[in-house]
Amino acid sequence: MVYITKNGLLCLFFEFLNMKIIVAGAGAVGSHLAKMLSQENHDIVLIDTNEGKLRQVGSNLDLMTRTGSATSITDLLNSGVKKADLFISVARNEETNITACILSKRLGAKKTIARIDNQEYLYHKHREHFISMGVDYMIYPEKIASREIVGLLHQTGSSDIVDFSGGKLSLFVVRLDEDSQMAGQSLQEISLAQKNKEFRAVAITRNSETIIPDGNFRLESGDFIYAITTQEGTESLMDITGKKKYEVRNIMILGGSRIGMLTAKDLGTNHNIKLIEQDREKSYRLSNMLNNTLVINGDGRDVNLLMEEGLEKMDAFVAVTGDSEINILSCMLARKLGVKRTICEVEIFDYIGLAENMGIDTIINKKIIAASRIFRFTSHESVSSVTCLTGTDAEVLEFIVKPDTRITQGTLSELNFPNDAIIGGIIREEESFIANGFSRIKPGDKVVVFSLPASIPKVSKLFN
Repeated sequence: MVYITKNGLLCLFFEFLNMKIIVAGAGAVGSHLAKMLSQENHDIVLIDTNEGKLRQVGSNLDLMTRTGSATSITDLLNSGVKKADLFISVARNEETNITACILSKRLGAKKTIARIDNQEYLYHKHREHFISMGVDYMIYPEKIASREIVGLLHQTGSSDIVDFSGGKLSLFVVRLDEDSQMAGQSLQEISLAQKNKEFRAVAITRNSETIIPDGNFRLESGDFIYAITTQEGTESLMDITGKKKYEVRNIMILGGSRIGMLTAKDLGTNHNIKLIEQDREKSYRLSNMLNNTLVINGDGRDVNLLMEEGLEKMDAFVAVTGDSEINILSCMLARKLGVKRTICEVEIFDYIGLAENMGIDTIINKKIIAASRIFRFTSHESVSSVTCLTGTDAEVLEFIVKPDTRITQGTLSELNFPNDAIIGGIIREEESFIANGFSRIKPGDKVVVFSLPASIPKVSKLFN
């Protein structure tokens, strides 16, 4: 089983599983992956042509570094690719990543993952070509991030959304405003007032601390509530938290990064988009690529420019420059001017909690997104998905229940489920429902679990 904390720490609870993993590329993503993977009993090799980067990473981590090229057969063989369970290439150049995966697969690696930046490679009609060449999986972090942004702008009122089994259950993250009627109430009081039991609070984040609450837990303004809901329960959850849906038509995007470009491309047809990019040449390229977006060449740090372009009239503001500080400060300005929705890319982990406490609605982090996708290849077959969320220590996992496991041997109240973990919902064939103490889990069910790190080993024993 896998869990990843908001600070990027990885823990694996497979006493029997020791993987040999090669990570090619010691840039930001590669170093981050190597750091997470090295926390446990894996044989990790980090390969890069830059000896200085390797020295910096290797001095603090329990892993082997090797100076060399991921596209060199000799260097790959010297790195032990013949016995590699997983080969991950996350260099900046996608051609390097694809070539490295092809070579590694031919040389003996069991599974390969390539980081890419070309959306057409992900088209279904092209996937078989890459698989036949030896690239088992391709990850495009910027595209995943842009999809999250688009989804959040379509589903207003929530800070984050994660769907399970095609939306049969969803995890919503909402922040309690100062005037929320829920502030001061216990979860039991709120539950008794509900006519329909179609959602369940599974975690609360308060002052950067994550709490798995019981019925006596009382909410405060500023709390982030993590709630599992059925399709029918979405409206009820929005109503009870005081969140109102509103139409997002006018959107300002700060930064012509890949995330900014992809987001504008997806939203431009049905929205009024203004994209501000500081680099003049990039601005010209973007204006030619984005037919339905007004591209403005200017400095996003210029408050007068943002005001002149109508920031205060925007329904949403998305900051995705390469500078986390600029993104945070510009989102704070947008909030101050009354923009309803702010989405901020923050790549510095230490800034995530700070940004959320400043009232920014949603934080996007490419490293966490990439880790969430890649680590599914190191998880047990009973775990169908592992989701990494910003701003919380807890992890949300979806289990596929096997026959004769302990989780099937009684009601949830009888199973002595760990205190710092909670089952939010159950998917049984085409039905989904919110879990409670009287719920019984059956083989074949898909179960959504929210857990703090300390309780994940106990949860694992119930499902394995």
